[in-house]
Order: sequence, then C-alpha cells, then structure tokens
Amino acid sequence: MSSGMVEVVIDSIRVHLMAPQRVVVLKQVDADRYLTIWVGPYEAEAITVSLQEVEMVRPLTHDLLKNVFKLFNARVIRVEIVKLQDDIYYGNIVVEADGREIHIDARSSDAIAIAARAHAPIMVHQSVMDAASVVPDEDMPESIDTPAPRKETPPALPEDSSDRLSVFKDFLDKLDLDSPNKDKPDSPPA
Repeated sequence: MSSGMVEVVIDSIRVHLMAPQRVVVLKQVDADRYLTIWVGPYEAEAITVSLQEVEMVRPLTHDLLKNVFKLFNARVIRVEIVKLQDDIYYGNIVVEADGREIHIDARSSDAIAIAARAHAPIMVHQSVMDAASVVPDEDMPESIDTPAPRKETPPALPEDSSDRLSVFKDFLDKLDLDSPNKDKPDSPPA
C-alpha cells in the first residue's frame, strides 16, 4: 500500500435537490473527518446498487469491469483517490495480476463503484484529505431542540397593507366556486 494514504469508507450518498448531481460522503476510518465528492446520478446509482446488494438481471458497467478483472485473474486490492486539482478528484483502481500491482487511472466515482463491488478498501492520499476534508464542529450539539411554539398573537398588519389586500378580497368574493363551469359556453351541464 502506498504511504501517505488514509483509509475511508462510504458513509452515505446524498441527493442535491436542485441539481442532478449526487454527493458521496466518505468517512475516515480512524478519525472524524469526511470527504465529499460530487458524482453524477448514474455513478451514484451504481454505488448505491452495490451497497444495497441489489441483484441486477444484466451486469451494469461496473459489474462488467469487475467480471473482466476476474476473468483475467486480476484482483482489485484497493482503490485510491490520489489527487485533487481544479476541483477534480483523480483516482486509481489498483489490481494485482500475475504477481504484480497495476494502477489503472479512473474517475474517483468509478473507482468507488468498483471498490463497493469488489469489497476493496478505499484509500485517499493525505494531501487530498488535508485539502478537502471537513471535521464536524465539536461545539455543535448532536441534536437540535426545537423551542416550544410561542403563544403570542401575530402582529397587526399596518393599515395600508389591508387596503392593498382588499383587491384580492374583492376578487375572491366575486368568484362563484359552486358552479365552476357556468361561464363556459362549451362546457356540458353539471
């Protein structure tokens, strides 16, 4: 194993609600440090499928690659995230074949998906952890207590605001909600 490497495990995969990207959260094995890596939805799904041990009818791309390694008697011994440059993580899939160690350049998301399938350790170079990992704030409470609702009356609206809202009240008062089709000539009778 390369020196200067830190072992991590997949902590979780998070969904960004406003974008198609996902975040893989890696946790350092022997410390409370986390590394977040943005991945595409397909890579996130490939990792999730493997972690949940879902059996697919046909092999996904990462399953295919694992099968190719097996066919050529190559064993995935670890994956590595070796560099962070311009917000891009660089990875390796490290295999052992014919008694020698081979490093295969890979996107970090693909390397993680292979590690999940091969049950191989995930290693991160110390410089990457130092540059991009986060440590939860020790001062943050484990859970946040929500205060009991206050029993106060809401503040009164300023007088001019009720004048502005009267336009909407007039509009709502004019709506005939009992017969929604009455004004439409092409509508069938109710």
